[in-house]
Amino acid sequence: MTDQTTPQDPTSQHGTPESDNIPHPGLTSQMDEKPDHGEETYEGSGRLEGKKAIITGGDSGIGRAVAIAFSREGADVLISYLPEEEEDAQITAGHVRDAGRTAVLVPGDIRVEAHCQDIVDTAVRELGGVDVLVNNAAYQMAQPGGIFDITTEQLDRVMKTNIYALFWLTKAALAHMKEGGSIINVSSIQGYQPSPQLLDYATSKAGIINFTRGLAQQLGERGIRVNTVAPGPIWTPLIPATMPEGKVEQFGEDTPEGRPGQPAELAPAFVFFASQESSYTTGQRLGVAGGKMMP
Repeated sequence: MTDQTTPQDPTSQHGTPESDNIPHPGLTSQMDEKPDHGEETYEGSGRLEGKKAIITGGDSGIGRAVAIAFSREGADVLISYLPEEEEDAQITAGHVRDAGRTAVLVPGDIRVEAHCQDIVDTAVRELGGVDVLVNNAAYQMAQPGGIFDITTEQLDRVMKTNIYALFWLTKAALAHMKEGGSIINVSSIQGYQPSPQLLDYATSKAGIINFTRGLAQQLGERGIRVNTVAPGPIWTPLIPATMPEGKVEQFGEDTPEGRPGQPAELAPAFVFFASQESSYTTGQRLGVAGGKMMP
């Protein structure tokens, strides 16, 4: 078994996963082929020792991989998630606790401003503060007819989850963040290469990129950094839960590496942005997309 630093051929490091479609929001246990979150491979080195982190959507997928990596690097973690994702959240919390760190679970809907405030208040109360905020939670639902199939209700859900909640959480967390703090937003290759069937989602992700760049300029003098990780096709429960029938097996095959990425392959990017190693990096985007280009 190798860790995240062992040289490997990226084209064969992971295979092409398969899964039948599953009900939204999707649980890891429902997937025919489970993602790799770094459970067996991520090795920490104390780069986040003593940090207090909030991770939205931390129950599964990218969020779980980040929670595992952060805890093994020495951080305590608050995990925000939907109540119907309790099964996944408990598993993630177990990994955090196995690393010897504190895990705090806060179920609820981040489309509600008061709940976003409660997430931050709970982190301050239970963890002792907020050093790192990872705005990872997102909603997408592919619509084959693009704009003609995207309802106002879906558009509202996408924007409230992906943009409003990010704004509310960031504003609340900034009341407690000190110099050296880090805000990490999750955008997407969709912010640069929008797919018509994900038009609403892609629009929200482009907004996150601009939000990151603008906020970084405002907070630079406070010593708080703001950056974004832009994933390409990553194998998470969201994929079989939101893609049309017959499309899941093609997911990620159009990348130069010929496969989708695994959540574990994104975790080091988040650790970099959360750690002192990125002290002179703010307002930036790091694409993790298997070779797909982002301008």
